[in-house]
Amino acid sequence: MISSDGQRWSSARDIAPHLQGALDDWSRAEPLLRERARELDEGRAADRPCAGEEWAAPLPRAYEWIDGSAYLNHMVLVRRARGADLPPELLTDPLVYQGGSGRLLGPRDDLLLADPAWGLDYEAELAVILGDTARGTQASTAAEQVRLLVLLNDVTLRNLVPKELAKGFGFFVAKPATAFAPFAVTPDELGAAWREGRVHLPVRSFVNGAWCGEPDAGAEMHFSFFDLIEHVTQTRELTAGTILGSGTVSNADPRRGVSCLAERRTRELLETGAAVTPFLQPGDRVRIEVLDAAGRSVFGAIEQQVVAV
Repeated sequence: MISSDGQRWSSARDIAPHLQGALDDWSRAEPLLRERARELDEGRAADRPCAGEEWAAPLPRAYEWIDGSAYLNHMVLVRRARGADLPPELLTDPLVYQGGSGRLLGPRDDLLLADPAWGLDYEAELAVILGDTARGTQASTAAEQVRLLVLLNDVTLRNLVPKELAKGFGFFVAKPATAFAPFAVTPDELGAAWREGRVHLPVRSFVNGAWCGEPDAGAEMHFSFFDLIEHVTQTRELTAGTILGSGTVSNADPRRGVSCLAERRTRELLETGAAVTPFLQPGDRVRIEVLDAAGRSVFGAIEQQVVAV
């Protein structure tokens, strides 16, 4: 349990053994966790400082990790980069893939890279964690299933993607383990920034301390989280603890920067005829964070270093 200012934490193991346990028993655990949060903020709970702690992902493993691609600008740019056609249903039918969820990285875990030629890229995005969600859930009622929101780095090996997709069966080896910021938050923690199934806050990213971008996560999210939930439950139910991602946050205005290096490289290619920004190399560091209107770090920061293996 984390204080509202992100500075202190208190154990809630007497309520649930871990986050998945709380999600499995949400109707009982949720009011108890809210009361513990109030106690923590009011100084009535035993607490410890967050500084110096080694955080895991909020869910170090999950039953399902499903990622969408809700930002049309991102789809257009990355498909241009690899010479791929845009899907004819671009505006009406979300794209999703199912990622590996048996090992989810924490916010300080290294990004392991065996071969720089694979084209390691970061992707800053948001996701919702769901409760038990019935098959056929409609967007109009999907808000009831959103338990928490998280920030993540959906790592991609860009140069492995085209060969895998050419087989006509999706990608797998191009998507290593995903990393998550340390704190999951309930939608009400975002206040007015959470509306219509979108997070209306900028997602900031840096490589080696240099600003890459801070596109707004709400304004150009074509498919909301509620739309994505409707799409992925057409033929199946989802279990509590399922993580559903937005895809890389992207804005059309180049002044907002980027949330991945592939977009920057594509813009360079379109503007000058050559992509000059390299993909991530051993020793590079990536930082991803979301600040609210008061400057509070909503989810804590992801700070990872690329390490050769």
